[in-house]
Amino acid sequence: MTTMTEASVREFKMPDVGEGLTEAEILKWYVQPGDTVTDGQVVCEVETAKAAVELPIPYDGVVRELRFPEGTTVAVGTSIIAVAVAGSSAEAPPEPKPEPEPVEEAKPAARTPVLVGYGVSTSATKRRPRKGAEIPAQEASAAVQAELNGHAGTAVAERRPLAKPPVRKLAKDLGVDLATVTPSGPDGIITREDVHAAVAPAPAPEPVRAPEPAPLSPAPVTYDTTRETRIPVKGVRKATAAAMVGSAFTAPHVTEFVTVDVTRTMKLVEELKQDKEMQGRRVNPLLLIAKALLVAIKRNPDINASWDDAAQEIVLKHYVNLGIAAATPRGLIVPNIKDAHAKTLPQLADSLGELVSTARDGKTSPAAMQGGTVTITNVGVFGIDTGTPILNPGESAILAIGTIKLQPWVHKGKVKPRQVTTLALSFDHRLVDGELGSKVLADVAAILEQPKRLITWA
Repeated sequence: MTTMTEASVREFKMPDVGEGLTEAEILKWYVQPGDTVTDGQVVCEVETAKAAVELPIPYDGVVRELRFPEGTTVAVGTSIIAVAVAGSSAEAPPEPKPEPEPVEEAKPAARTPVLVGYGVSTSATKRRPRKGAEIPAQEASAAVQAELNGHAGTAVAERRPLAKPPVRKLAKDLGVDLATVTPSGPDGIITREDVHAAVAPAPAPEPVRAPEPAPLSPAPVTYDTTRETRIPVKGVRKATAAAMVGSAFTAPHVTEFVTVDVTRTMKLVEELKQDKEMQGRRVNPLLLIAKALLVAIKRNPDINASWDDAAQEIVLKHYVNLGIAAATPRGLIVPNIKDAHAKTLPQLADSLGELVSTARDGKTSPAAMQGGTVTITNVGVFGIDTGTPILNPGESAILAIGTIKLQPWVHKGKVKPRQVTTLALSFDHRLVDGELGSKVLADVAAILEQPKRLITWA
């Protein structure tokens, strides 16, 4: 009996950190074999099709082995790290072998009648061999076969073909001699299939064809590594590409544009930066544009919907999870601010600041990118005037913001330099007709031209 207790090895498997994900790539290990880990300690960072996620270990112990190196894509449910957990026996004691049940001596019993074609009936009772001369095994086998066939003696050559009564009747009805049938059943028993095969005409032999020349294997693709670099498509980039293709070829996109004077909005941004309530918060044009879009959605709630193709229903959302498209080193992601419609301007500023910082650090969780209803993408930060944005899958509208720059503008009857930008609104034409899309875009533009409408229309 073992008295010492050693650590047992626990396997930590790749979890599904999103909804229905099948694999994840190991980006970085934070521990090495021999390191001590505690319950809840982050041991590695993985990238799924949605985000980069840190994985905590669910128990205390010592790292025995890292199953995969960094950069490996691992299926969900596969062990990725082995940890020695203290407090349990290293080896479980062997289970005792079951004692063989005693075999009772059976009394001589009357011979059991045997039905021809059904084989010898088996019995759990064992008998002692009778005293006297033993029958050779070959002769005993022949005798049994002879008895099965209804014959006496040991003549095997004249034995009757083995078949069950229904099979014999089938052979008789079809005019098949069982002696000519090749059995395929256990112990040489002829089956119904064997009888049918004996009736069916033998297939004509296929003509012998000259062997075709084997196709030449294509030459391996090569390229000049000094002139080309190939990057595997995986993780967030792969998921984004699939989502964009699916969206572009599923939802009929319509895009409308408006150029707007945002000079007053830019002045309000500078004023808010000096406001005591906004101190320490992220205040920029994106904040006010986001608020303007939320007000426009409140005035035109039918824009905030999704198309349920399976149920053939339009789903109107009574909440706004505002997505903000963010470019990260791992690709484009769209985290969203939950219940953005219910937030005050300071609360919205806090949420935007947290969202941007988390995305920049690559720490956006899969949950933060699920359930979005409407999205904003700011292409103006790259110096672009405007674009035709593609809808985030499952959403009805996306607003693109162009760069804000000084342009000649007619203001109060005179041409003056004003801060101007171009907005583009793409929407799903199954859900949103031209009138509704135009109203939403016009409301956003009107608020940015006269920011006081944020108060009067909110």
